[in-house]
Amino acid sequence: MEGLSVSDANLTVYIHPSKANKIHQSILRQLSSSLLFQYNEAFDGVVLAYDVKIGSKHAKILPGITPYFGVKLKAKLLLFSPKPDMLLEGKVVKLGKESIHVVVLGFSSAVITSENIREEFKYKTKHGEAVFASRSHKRHVIRVGTMLRFLVKSFDEEILHISGSLIPANTGCIRWLYEHATEEGSQMDRSHRKQRKRAREMERVEQMPQAFDGGAFSSKTDRPHKSKRRRTAEDS
Repeated sequence: MEGLSVSDANLTVYIHPSKANKIHQSILRQLSSSLLFQYNEAFDGVVLAYDVKIGSKHAKILPGITPYFGVKLKAKLLLFSPKPDMLLEGKVVKLGKESIHVVVLGFSSAVITSENIREEFKYKTKHGEAVFASRSHKRHVIRVGTMLRFLVKSFDEEILHISGSLIPANTGCIRWLYEHATEEGSQMDRSHRKQRKRAREMERVEQMPQAFDGGAFSSKTDRPHKSKRRRTAEDS
């Protein structure tokens, strides 16, 4: 899935002296509350996870904000930063005649409205279950619980909401797309094998001696010798 990246970061965390005997826990607690699952302008993305290295040699009293002291950290951040035209994947949680609702990575909501669903899909209710079924491929069905691949149209950084699209042909039910791609790949492999086989047969034919070549035939004929013997007999 696109939209995920890892970034190196230099951070400073402010700790109250009352927490000085639990520095490690205090730092992790503050990072969790201030960074996780929030859009950060400095990193241009939503922080999903972090890996920090904490060393006492980096701690120092920060002037001007007494009594707090600061701890400098080096961290690796896992960021979620969806951009237009990226392909994302999520789980369908709700279907309606006019929209498909998806959750991405368990926290970000996405909606795909009817004008962004390609005409191939038709909304219908089957055995009391709402689905979007493909008119072209009977097995391509989108229902609640389906893992869906869709295109990003826009991303609201404040509420972490994504507007998506199913217009491109490479979007839809991930399982069906994977199986379809595998089938196409197998068909292409079979076609390539047939082409290679025909090419090898043609090479063998071309390498065979030309036994029926006109010149070779005339050079091997013994008719001239027969005519010579016939003239000799007549002369005698």
